[in-house]
Amino acid sequence: MIGFFIVLCEISFWIFILGGLFLRYKWRQKKLSIIVLSCTPLIDLLLLIFTYIDLKNGATSTSLHGLAAVYIGVSLIYGHSIIQWADKQFSYRFIKKQKPEKRRLYGKEHASFERYGFYKHAASFLVSSLLILFLIFFIGNNSQTAGLASLLKYWGIILLIDFFISFSYTIWPRQKPRSKRISQ
Repeated sequence: MIGFFIVLCEISFWIFILGGLFLRYKWRQKKLSIIVLSCTPLIDLLLLIFTYIDLKNGATSTSLHGLAAVYIGVSLIYGHSIIQWADKQFSYRFIKKQKPEKRRLYGKEHASFERYGFYKHAASFLVSSLLILFLIFFIGNNSQTAGLASLLKYWGIILLIDFFISFSYTIWPRQKPRSKRISQ
């Protein structure tokens, strides 16, 4: 059942984003668009409520219950940048503003970008971990919530790998290809 709610919330998230952007660029309703875009965190709150109710009603936690917390953490931390990206795409397509720039980064600039990406990943891990710990604490049954705790272990390993990759660019920065170095 929780898998259905995760899919429903993900679809709702994109419907609210697209609806808000259509309101802004297609129908010129900027204030209404801000209201619709501001409602996206409510979707996350509903998912947390559905997850809590499902576990409180006796469901044994699965990776899907943990995925609900992961979805919320990622949505809260990356949601603003996702909306900004979509906003740039819509403004380019509907009102013919400047095409969004795709820039390749090198050296210190690329290393800084990679570290920032890791910090966002760590923040989403922290938010999701707090939500998972909240669920574990309030459900109060360790055997029922063991699946939630195991998800944190695996995501922690992924976060550690991301740390090493992201910070490796500080030690070994990405170099410009020879053809670009020669032409400048």
